[in-house]
Amino acid sequence: MKTGFIGLGHLGKAIANRLLSEGMELVVWNRTAEKSAGLGAAVAASPADLAARTDIIFMNLFDSAAVQSVLSGAKGVLDADCSGKIIIDTTTNHFDDVLRFHETLKDKGASYLEAPVLGSVVPASQGSLTVLVSGDKHAYETALPLLEKIGRSIFYLEQQALATRMKLINNLVLGSFMATLAEAIAFAEAAGIEKTKAIQMLLAGAGNSAVLQAKKEKLLTEDFSTQFSSALIYKDLHYLQDLAFSLQRPLFTGAVAKELFGMTYSREIADQDFSVIFQVMRGL
Repeated sequence: MKTGFIGLGHLGKAIANRLLSEGMELVVWNRTAEKSAGLGAAVAASPADLAARTDIIFMNLFDSAAVQSVLSGAKGVLDADCSGKIIIDTTTNHFDDVLRFHETLKDKGASYLEAPVLGSVVPASQGSLTVLVSGDKHAYETALPLLEKIGRSIFYLEQQALATRMKLINNLVLGSFMATLAEAIAFAEAAGIEKTKAIQMLLAGAGNSAVLQAKKEKLLTEDFSTQFSSALIYKDLHYLQDLAFSLQRPLFTGAVAKELFGMTYSREIADQDFSVIFQVMRGL
């Protein structure tokens, strides 16, 4: 089946490159056309053009507003004949918005799979993401061989919005843990403990985790070039607060973490990797 890819940010480009490395031919589109340079993929003129040329379409965008724009905006995907197409949306969306996306695409004869991923640029390039999927079972089974090219672990939660809810819950852990690690390392420095040794001891103790293993070099070198931005975790934790409100449940650590990542905006570092929260903690 002909495959398209919309959204070539840091993660999207890594996923697209992974698919290309697996021998797939892609048609791609990105709002900033320059980001498609060097991919070795055909470039569509618009989302509608891409949809007309493909059967399965991956999307990886910043948020639900971006997804809505790509679907329904001028020359959007829905301007094409979508009958029989499968949309695999790896964006971390709002849990309410995905319900609307499911219905909108169903009305157009297409299948929508919400498929948010756990992991960032490095696991994406290795095909070792974790993929959470909700949507029509037949569409999922059709798309599974493609999902297996990007994901080492794939969890199918058939009911609409469950995959998105679980992604937000995962990012409660991710955001809270990153903030705690950053605070611990900054606290150690303030207490007179050299940063490298503090990280080594955290890795040998309670701080040992996939998060610290993935971010230790960034924390050591303070190279916060983006893999997963502070702006994205801030957005995800905001969506999580909406989920807590809808469930009438308090959200303690997630709310605190969200506000800490929000501080990266006033420092004009929100577009940097979310491990840059260390600079916020050190500044305190």
